[in-house]
Amino acid sequence: MNVKVIILFIFLANMALEKPLIGQTISREELIFLTSEWEGERFPDGRPRIPDELLERAKHIMIDDAWTVLKNEGYLNQYEGGWKTVNDTLMTGRAVTAMYMPSRPDVEKNIKSRGASQGRKGNTNAWPIDILTQGDLYVADAFGKISGGGIMGATLATSILSKSGNGVVFDGAARDLQEIRNIPGFNAFVRDFHPSFTEEMVLMGLNTPIRIGNAMVLPGDLVIATIEGVLFVPAHLAEEVVSVSEFVIRKDQFGFEMVRTNRYSTGEIDSQWTDEIKTAFLEWLKEHPELGTMTRQELDQIMSKRTW
Repeated sequence: MNVKVIILFIFLANMALEKPLIGQTISREELIFLTSEWEGERFPDGRPRIPDELLERAKHIMIDDAWTVLKNEGYLNQYEGGWKTVNDTLMTGRAVTAMYMPSRPDVEKNIKSRGASQGRKGNTNAWPIDILTQGDLYVADAFGKISGGGIMGATLATSILSKSGNGVVFDGAARDLQEIRNIPGFNAFVRDFHPSFTEEMVLMGLNTPIRIGNAMVLPGDLVIATIEGVLFVPAHLAEEVVSVSEFVIRKDQFGFEMVRTNRYSTGEIDSQWTDEIKTAFLEWLKEHPELGTMTRQELDQIMSKRTW
């Protein structure tokens, strides 16, 4: 085979592998740059792939404990409250982000034309759903639009759940609340519900950094969505946040028992622990294997950072 033909074949093959799903996606290199502190596995597009096991563990921690760990690390803009929900189902997942903007005819025409050439069908609010995988959680900045801002109804909700096993977090609206309530295992955190369809808005970013209220969200962040609010944990801090939060639950249960039996005072439990209390805690933990194990070294390391 001619050398030039071989070079052209390799070039086209690489282009096919690196081609973004739609033009609004940022490059793999840019996404890796923005999440450079993550050292684990990544999806082909560069998005951090937090392990499934960690997503499951995150379902059993308290959001206020997780928020405190982030605050102690200097991450002050990762929480957003004030949601309406379908039900009280807690959700955790890896963020797939979408950014919508008010539409203008020339831009929307060009984006839809390019999408059609790439095999995209329907309105742009369906495109993010195409890339969801199990464990993902669809997070959208829909600029708080309510009337004409319903970027999801019951049909798309069903598709989202089947692809990701999760629901959504939208800084915007959804429709079909009565039908969505009949989808087992699905929840949506939105600003409001409204009967209108998507109008005068267009997808301008997919798996890009977005703003949800006062929070910055990056693709691959650990999303913890509870009845209290939603926390977006940077991927590289997910293990620390979950581990420390798990310890706080153990510490609280230990403390409740020690105070109730008058073995230690609240002041002693809520301060830096003495060697005696640390030893008592580790012995207590052995009597409660369902809470997991911990070494003295691990305990000392966590307590050394204690500000909670």
